[in-house]
Amino acid sequence: MEAWERKLLHTERGVFEVFIKGDGNPLCVTHHYSEFNETGDYFAETFTVTNQVFLINLREAGGSDKSHEPYQLSMLETIFDLEAIREALGLSHWGFAGHSTGGMLGILYGIHFSKSLDFSVIVGAAAREYMTFSEDCIYNEAHHDFSRMQDMIEALKQSDLSLEERKELSVERTKLSLHKPERYRELFSLDIHKGMSAARMNFFIRELQIYDVTRKLEFIRVPTLIMCGRFDVQCPLKYSIEMAEGVPDSRLVIFERSNHYPFLEEAERFRDEYELFLNEKK
Repeated sequence: MEAWERKLLHTERGVFEVFIKGDGNPLCVTHHYSEFNETGDYFAETFTVTNQVFLINLREAGGSDKSHEPYQLSMLETIFDLEAIREALGLSHWGFAGHSTGGMLGILYGIHFSKSLDFSVIVGAAAREYMTFSEDCIYNEAHHDFSRMQDMIEALKQSDLSLEERKELSVERTKLSLHKPERYRELFSLDIHKGMSAARMNFFIRELQIYDVTRKLEFIRVPTLIMCGRFDVQCPLKYSIEMAEGVPDSRLVIFERSNHYPFLEEAERFRDEYELFLNEKK
């Protein structure tokens, strides 16, 4: 598999590590606390056939600048960073695609900077805190896999983990979010590996408690494709339905045989729905 091109991009808000792959119209892809490298990302890889993808390490992730103040790790400040990156790349606008917390960033991006976006793709995400009122969410204490998930998240934050230990924990954590866990080896067969920024994750956990932009969804003025697996245990389906009801120019696609990874669990349909969306908005 072709590696991603690495670039250190100097912006007015600092230096950010960006990985680039694919041809076509520009598309920004990121995740709120993942650390990417030249091997790329399964979600981002999906779009490299149709777009030139810019996969971004946010502040405190990978080779990007550190934060000087805690607030710089907030979701809103992150959107300002993405705007600085877009400008430094010389792009007047681009598309955005985000999965999970990346999708949450996409919602905020659309609310505040629709003028900079051609479109948004939001997958397995939410416009508000999704744990407290959702017993079908794996981060809710009532969920039967809650304790297992928490133990693995805490373990992954440890800086002294061996590569093998980190890989094993990541595999087990991911299996909890698959509709058919036995398909893990089949679905995650590429040589792609990424890390987690503990600083970003820790700040996110605090910020999430007050995250709710549902009443601002009407300010998103770009075509928005919202997709979610029927059995998503991380950001349950009802939150995608809520976003689709609130975003004026949106379309909701539900994947009936998927959990949190419809772009892998139902990869062919995912690609078809995305290409249909691109054609419809022309």
